[in-house]
Amino acid sequence: MDFSSAKSSLIRFRASANSFLSQYEPVILLLAPLLTLLVARVLQSFLDAVREKGFKQTFVAFFMSSIKLVPGVNKYIEAEKQKVVDKMQSGVKSKREGWWTELPRAGLGVGVIEKLKEEKGKDVVWQGKCSGTVYIGGSEAEGHFSLINEACSMFAHTNPLHLDIFQSVARFEAEVIAMTAALLGNKEKASGGQVCGNMTSGGTESILLAVKSSRDYMRNKRGITRPEMIIPVSAHSAYDKAAQYFNIKLWRVPVDKEFRADVKAIKKYINRNTILIVGSAPGFPHGIIDPIQELGELALSHGTCLHVDLCLGGFVLPFAKKLGYPIPPFDFSVQGVTSISVDVHKYGLAPKGTSVVLYRNREIRKHQFVAVTEWSGGLYVSPTVAGSRPGGLIAGAWAALMSLGQEGYLENTKAIMEVSESIQKGIKEIPELFIIGRPDMTIVAFGSDVVDIFEVNDIMSSKGWHLNPLQRPNSIHICVTLQHVAVVDVFLRDLRESVETVKQNPGPANGSLAPIYGAAGRMPDRGMVNELLVNYMDSTC
Repeated sequence: MDFSSAKSSLIRFRASANSFLSQYEPVILLLAPLLTLLVARVLQSFLDAVREKGFKQTFVAFFMSSIKLVPGVNKYIEAEKQKVVDKMQSGVKSKREGWWTELPRAGLGVGVIEKLKEEKGKDVVWQGKCSGTVYIGGSEAEGHFSLINEACSMFAHTNPLHLDIFQSVARFEAEVIAMTAALLGNKEKASGGQVCGNMTSGGTESILLAVKSSRDYMRNKRGITRPEMIIPVSAHSAYDKAAQYFNIKLWRVPVDKEFRADVKAIKKYINRNTILIVGSAPGFPHGIIDPIQELGELALSHGTCLHVDLCLGGFVLPFAKKLGYPIPPFDFSVQGVTSISVDVHKYGLAPKGTSVVLYRNREIRKHQFVAVTEWSGGLYVSPTVAGSRPGGLIAGAWAALMSLGQEGYLENTKAIMEVSESIQKGIKEIPELFIIGRPDMTIVAFGSDVVDIFEVNDIMSSKGWHLNPLQRPNSIHICVTLQHVAVVDVFLRDLRESVETVKQNPGPANGSLAPIYGAAGRMPDRGMVNELLVNYMDSTC
């Protein structure tokens, strides 16, 4: 076809098109493409939501958004939500009466110490009755408690931001990191021997920093600008927080029948934007170790990062392995692991507010830091989220590790692992209960097909116990600490009695939170559950 014939065809096409369109108003011709683009955008958003949340949850969210447009409906829903929030608070508002809302005209001086003691005396009795929470054994007035308190007090005024002044604290931090890294595979040839890290305020900050570093490292290495990460549904909620903070798309993948991360399911979600996959050792809900070895192989084969959450297991698993427990690979000895978070303030028995984030090498860790060159206050660089950090907590962590040593941690691990086994054995002897999966460490989760497990939890609460309610499946767990060594028989007795009470008298007790937990688990509109939690937090803090 030559140029003249092509031109002739184009002229005929234009004439035909103009003739066809002449029957429409110009405004229609103007709006049609815009409306088409709008419909396409809405459809794309809907399909993205379906892929991320599933059709059912997306449809329910759309339905609830639509029904709220009906006059009076939204007001009614808000009123009902407030009733639930008020019940969840359980008297918190009344306890705020008499709280200080401004500085006293005249200071209390040393008398403030008596005031502190008075307020502390009003706290709930927690000794031996809490899941996790306090990991140090014994009394607050003696032993390891006393040692940690003295170490913190000695360095309470220090701040590692000022390295030139508080050189002792800088050394303590470096040594805590080095000792922790040595526990988690840095001495193994497979790790490369270059493990490094920093101390943080807790497991959440450690996870936040690991995610941020992975995002920036993968952006620098592979040019990823629309980052995504993949986690099992059992992974800690800190990853959700990181996804929101750092604008990362988060994929939550179902676990397998053993409640472990499903490697095949995770693999299906990996694409060119994947910056990070996650495993836990163990996971918070059920105390089960994910298949870190397989996850490492998956990460290596796809060139992505792998973070292992050892916030609970970091100071137990290395010693449980030495004691002969069948612990699968979990640390930097696994090829493919790029970062690890481990809390020193849990089974490390350090003061609250101490955790460590570790990286396989400095090339990854440097993406954690924030450097500012154009500030009028001078050149600035900071390793963690916080600028100023409490040197007293770092000193307390160092004191914990040095005072206990390997022998101390071995002894503690032996004690809590034996308690965990005793609790598992005792629960199996209660016919109405079953254990979730096969716990690898010191967290034991259990549910029931016979009685409402949340009602059992309420009865246990009335006996002074503070356990953790879980969902999907509905269950509760106890995280064993040294506080439980002396009370394991009491726990099992109270649990048997609580199950029997609920079995004989089914239905929530007055003031019970069981209906709320149960309803939240069954509520199809997860957006409404989210709003309930936000409203509760907003009215509590």
